[in-house]
Amino acid sequence: MNRFFITLFLLISSLFSMAQMRPQSGGMRPRQTQGDDPTYLNPKEYIIGAVNFVGIQFLDKNILLQITKLNVGDRVMVPGEATSNAIKNLWAQGLFDDVQLAIGAIRADSIFFDVIVTERPRLTRINVLGLSKGKTNEVRDKLNDKVGKIVNENLLNTVQNIIVKHFNDKGYLNTTVDIKQVKDTTQANNIILDVTVDRKNRVKVQNLTFEGNKEVKTAALRKYMKKTKQRAFYKIFGSGKFNREKYEEDKERLIAKMQDKGYRDAEILNDTVKRHDDKTVDIHIKLHEGPKYYFGDIKWAGNAKYADSVLQRILGIKKGEVFSEEKLEKKLRSSPSGQDVSSLYLNDGYLTFSVDPVQTRIIGDTIDLEIRMYEGPKYTINRVVVKGNEITNDKVIMREIRTKPGQYFNKELVVRTQREIVSLGNFDEQKMDIKPMPNNDGTVDIQYTVAEKPSDQIELSGGFGGGRIIGTLGLTFNNFSARNLFNLKEWKPLPKGDGQKLSIRGQTNGKSYQSYSFSFSEPWLGGKKPVYFGISAFTSLSSNSDYADYYGYTDDQLYRIRLNGITFSLGQRLKWPDDLFQLTYAVNLQQYKLKNYPGFLFSNGTSYNFNLSQEISRNSVDAPIYPTSGSNIKFTIQATPPYSLLNNTNYATASDKEKYRFTEYHKWKFESQWFVGIAGPPSRKLVLKAQAQFGFLGIYNKAVGQSAFERFKLGGDGMQGFDFLQGSEVIAMRGYSNNSVIPVGSNVGIAQASGSPIFNKYMLELRYPITVSQSATMFVLAFAEGGNTWNKFKDFTPFNVRRTAGVGARVFLPIFGLLGIDYGIPFDKIRGVQDNGQQRLTFSIAQQMGGF
Repeated sequence: MNRFFITLFLLISSLFSMAQMRPQSGGMRPRQTQGDDPTYLNPKEYIIGAVNFVGIQFLDKNILLQITKLNVGDRVMVPGEATSNAIKNLWAQGLFDDVQLAIGAIRADSIFFDVIVTERPRLTRINVLGLSKGKTNEVRDKLNDKVGKIVNENLLNTVQNIIVKHFNDKGYLNTTVDIKQVKDTTQANNIILDVTVDRKNRVKVQNLTFEGNKEVKTAALRKYMKKTKQRAFYKIFGSGKFNREKYEEDKERLIAKMQDKGYRDAEILNDTVKRHDDKTVDIHIKLHEGPKYYFGDIKWAGNAKYADSVLQRILGIKKGEVFSEEKLEKKLRSSPSGQDVSSLYLNDGYLTFSVDPVQTRIIGDTIDLEIRMYEGPKYTINRVVVKGNEITNDKVIMREIRTKPGQYFNKELVVRTQREIVSLGNFDEQKMDIKPMPNNDGTVDIQYTVAEKPSDQIELSGGFGGGRIIGTLGLTFNNFSARNLFNLKEWKPLPKGDGQKLSIRGQTNGKSYQSYSFSFSEPWLGGKKPVYFGISAFTSLSSNSDYADYYGYTDDQLYRIRLNGITFSLGQRLKWPDDLFQLTYAVNLQQYKLKNYPGFLFSNGTSYNFNLSQEISRNSVDAPIYPTSGSNIKFTIQATPPYSLLNNTNYATASDKEKYRFTEYHKWKFESQWFVGIAGPPSRKLVLKAQAQFGFLGIYNKAVGQSAFERFKLGGDGMQGFDFLQGSEVIAMRGYSNNSVIPVGSNVGIAQASGSPIFNKYMLELRYPITVSQSATMFVLAFAEGGNTWNKFKDFTPFNVRRTAGVGARVFLPIFGLLGIDYGIPFDKIRGVQDNGQQRLTFSIAQQMGGF
């Protein structure tokens, strides 16, 4: 604009001097003057014959013509307001370094203009310098939309402001940006920007102060600011680094917390973030605290279904309590446990129920409420529709759905259905959607939309054990279809869709060790009722025969153990105490064939283990991989027939072959897990897991003694691995090596090889998700564990445990299952065991949530 006025001044000066000269940039340039040509002292009216643009390379001439508002055929005074505005309008676009308006020709009463411009350069790319690759990509993503635009002061300022704001929000408040323009030699009239960024140090909060708080103490206000912490010498973690985005969240949380404490008028009047020094800032927040309010009289309106007394009991708020809108909202609409007024109606068919608390009167510090409700009609379920299941058959999902046509709408059953479908393991829980669609006739259609996810798993690994490399190949198909086994059209690569599970696994290191297993399960035997059926079988062999020639072993020095087993299981969901309970029966037959094999109560002979087991369990966890609520409780009894009490054999003098031919025992196990979401949204929830386990192996006859098999081995990663002794149960305990947690005073070699008849274990685990998605689930954790084993029940002291604590991480990949790594620090040494039984780093593959 300054250039325009300078040009105008020069033009007027030239007219008075009657000189024929070219004006400065931004002016109107006349042709060689004739006696009757227009001048500023003698303007004339013409008809615009044409407007020609000179110097245009990239811009659209038609659009520029519209900007000048010099339309062909219009009458204009030359020179005059129209010609002046034409130049002014073009300058205003910021597209040019020079703009001139010249008279190309005058023919009779027609005038022909030439618009002579010099375009400003365009941006080819932005080179971000001075940052790491990851940070560079973050900045470049925010600037990509600037490429191709005109390079002017506005663009340069915008680029600088975007970068500075990006790092300010992350706590780098002293960030500097230096921008240099480099001519692009590959494209005419183009510029490359070299942007050098210096983030400086991330600043911390030196002082966090408040003003205006009278009743709420400053320490409490600082506590509400969970992510904006004042520096302190004792704060090792969370050292007070300033983050603008988190600071804004904390301000909202601060007011929400104050309002929840009864200060409903609380607000932030202003706040300042000032530089303290090069590395720190001071934050000062000025508050309006206001008075503390209390609940007064609460009245109900619009309720016909339930009496005031019933609704008041569910609300649970009494007159005189501190006023809290958060508590009121939870009790009316959003209680995590479902104990709220809305759930009462929604679980009884009132789909369109709504409730609105109205503050009818405020007297001093007391607020009276009238809770106005619209009950609406009672809806009956008409249709239930499932969408999105491209692999899984409809019947697999429909049999898990608790909302049936003809029933009244029930929110609790909808939530339960969601949990059951997710528990199948075939669908992405983050993408599942439920949509009730009311009809005009008092019915409602419910649409469940699911998204299939990969559920099959492969285990392909190599390890080192027994002095050799061990190879493992395992395949698990979690959505198998046995009925289509002979239908080749359904092999993709195996028949899928019926929710059955097929697992095959092999492990070997050559001749010395081989183990193979197979299992199949059907959760709905017959397809009509939730009757579980399973069959599994295994065989394993370990020997030193392949060393015989190398070491020259005699027959007495050769050892071998062969284990074979098969199990049939049958289970059913119970309806009492509730339908989360399940009762499962199993028949197990195992054979152990030993030759010179050490570590058991006998070393030669054949033993059979025929047992029956009964398990009662209740599982209410809300997700299979990353549960955020619920519990999982199991109680199992396993027993063999009491052979020694049914015959006349004197077991006090019987040989090992006769005493152990038929293994006898009774076995009791208990396991419980609880999951509690502590904080955060469902997809990013911090979760506390608590677990307790107990196992006891009892005897029928003292003369026979403890069983040689079915004992417990505590310690390590919990995986069988090279531990081919299938007759023992392996329980993980991080921080200690495999099988190292043995009873005090035991023979180390025997105790580690055969296991112990009694164990218990406790665990607390704090989990935080990094990502929860269809492709992968990853979470980090911190844990504390305690456990121990005993040989005799009279020595059992449940709280005399070996202790450990540490951190770890889990990654669930659909094709591999759950992979884990933990670092545990043991607090107790186990005498006699190698390295005192300590092993700090532990890896795990495909471990289940349970410990058995």
